[in-house]
Amino acid sequence: MLVSCLLAGLTACSGDDMSDLKDYVRDVKARRKGAIEPLPEVRVVEPFLFRANQARDPFEPDAVLQEPTVAQAESGVRPDTRRPREVLESFELDTLRMVGTVRQEGMVWALLNAKDGTIHRVRIGNYLGRNFGKIVKILDKQIELVEIYADSSGVWRERKAALSMTDTAEKEQ
Repeated sequence: MLVSCLLAGLTACSGDDMSDLKDYVRDVKARRKGAIEPLPEVRVVEPFLFRANQARDPFEPDAVLQEPTVAQAESGVRPDTRRPREVLESFELDTLRMVGTVRQEGMVWALLNAKDGTIHRVRIGNYLGRNFGKIVKILDKQIELVEIYADSSGVWRERKAALSMTDTAEKEQ
């Protein structure tokens, strides 16, 4: 019985009416063939020849930290590059957050949270940020500092900046 059902099913599917398939194949063959886009042009890359004697010595300080040029000396403002760098000078100013102040033995300290999660205690005269920022005033909710930076012409300039308890670094020109 099972064999007869299978044979009946196979004979029903093997009809000789394939006219619709033959029409489709004829239509596809009659279609206009499109042009194939050409391959993109291969660009030849010039090899880079490394010449060590023309590169900057990695053991020499950057130009920003070297002695000032004539234009820089004329402005009268320049950072003290001989002093030891403080820990918070390795952080960008906008990554430091003021979290409070402490008064101890007549001295006002500000508490700063660095991006690595460490709380640092600073006072007037300490440096922070990458632009030689020196703390000049500590208020209850704000630290005021003066940064020294080189402008596009290489002249050292000063600008005021502040860290607030609620804001990130605010800079004034």
